[in-house]
Amino acid sequence: MLIGFMALAGSGRQRLAGLWLTCASLVFYGWWNPIYVPLLLVSMGANFTLGGMLRRRPSRPLLFAGIAANILLLVYFKYTGFLVQVADQVTGADWVAPQIVLPLAISFYTFQQIAYLSDAHDGAVGEHDFLNYCLFITFFPHLIAGPITHHREMLDQFSNPDNFRPRFDNISVGATLFVLGLFKKVVFADPLGAEAAPVFAAATAGAPMPLLDAWTGALAYTLQLYFDFSGYSDMAIGLGLLFGISLPANFDSPFKAPNIIQFWARWHMTLTRFLTAYIYNPLVLRATRARVAAGKPLPRKGKMSVGTFLTLVAYPTVATLMISGIWHGAGWQFVIFGALHAFYLVVANAWRAYKAHRGWELDSSNPIKHGAAVLTTFLCVVVGSVFFRSSDVPAALNMLSGMVGMQGVQLSPILAKFPMVSEIAAMLGIEVSQPAFFRPTVAAQIALLLLFVWTMPNTQQWLQHYRTALAWRPRPHWLEGVLPGMSWRPSPVYAVVIGVVGFYVLARAMSVAPTEFLYFQF
Repeated sequence: MLIGFMALAGSGRQRLAGLWLTCASLVFYGWWNPIYVPLLLVSMGANFTLGGMLRRRPSRPLLFAGIAANILLLVYFKYTGFLVQVADQVTGADWVAPQIVLPLAISFYTFQQIAYLSDAHDGAVGEHDFLNYCLFITFFPHLIAGPITHHREMLDQFSNPDNFRPRFDNISVGATLFVLGLFKKVVFADPLGAEAAPVFAAATAGAPMPLLDAWTGALAYTLQLYFDFSGYSDMAIGLGLLFGISLPANFDSPFKAPNIIQFWARWHMTLTRFLTAYIYNPLVLRATRARVAAGKPLPRKGKMSVGTFLTLVAYPTVATLMISGIWHGAGWQFVIFGALHAFYLVVANAWRAYKAHRGWELDSSNPIKHGAAVLTTFLCVVVGSVFFRSSDVPAALNMLSGMVGMQGVQLSPILAKFPMVSEIAAMLGIEVSQPAFFRPTVAAQIALLLLFVWTMPNTQQWLQHYRTALAWRPRPHWLEGVLPGMSWRPSPVYAVVIGVVGFYVLARAMSVAPTEFLYFQF
């Protein structure tokens, strides 16, 4: 794919290079299941045609019809089984949910095309070229699991011939990002998944979840999801750079966030951007207009009544996060996941509004308070991850009850060998026996990875002096001025290091087949 693209782009045949990349991306997509390639083609053709109609003559009924058609397609493939199951539970009609295979990436390309229709109606779509539109939707680095791209940022790049010329810096940075992302997936995420899977399977089966076992599963999965998604985001941006295209940033050390607001600004950033632009902001705008029409004054900065806060902040936040939860999957556990994070965000926004009203510092510069805020936010995320991973709500509640000690505590005999630990266990009446899933080696691995996540720079920070994500400026990192090696440079030393890491990762991936990326299921 890359060689063919470079041959065409290097000879100045930009359109042919774009066509080659589009066709290759469709082959890449069809490798999973060719039967859904026609569905993708029909969806692209219909939305492109409808977008052209909306550009020429904006029509709200036509826009709503297009959005409804996209949503109905998504609902049929993703939610039919869940809706039939709910209807059966309510009516007792003994209905059987049909077995419908979810087309790969349908959630991602549906959101992108809805945004295209909305912007076409609003006059925000400049270019209307079918080949570039197809490449915008099918570009294989982001097609399967994001980032969710915006038509304006991608179409402008596809129209620029300079982006199609092979460049050494793009290739070296792109290859580095790809190798590092694959390393996160194969070396960190997959082993953690192997530890988390049996714990959640036992919770689903109704087995008791002692404290250490429950926390082993919850923390292992939370870190698995972190490194799996972070790794895919790096690989997607790296692959895009190999073809001269910058993808938007999608991951920015979210576990370093001191509050849940910043967490969502750093986690799946393009999804947050889409939900904010096309759901949250319109809801706030509608509520604001209704308030103005009713003759009510707009709130002054730092001054907001409870009713105004509920109308302008809480209700739009709940609606947006509920949609986010349902988007991630069909099941009550995803509904609760969305509701839980909505609750977190409402509380966080209310607390910030109260601090602003009192004139207090919004974000503490005290390292102890900051660390406590980061840890609190992380624990809230872990609780949400339990619902995100569990097969159903009872399994999630089984895990959570174990995490708070309601199903007993088993202390590993290895830990009981330490006199102080043994004495504390005897005082508390803790049973000394081998837990089913907790092992000190796994606990040490989780602790080291958390230390790594909380202290080390991310890949964007390491490569901050070179083009990576689209229009992205990484946050400064405290290690940059301490260790010069914290900033990547194209040099023989780094080339050898990345080459060795890449060889090791590929050898490991071929010896132990890596699992699918977690966001493939969405």
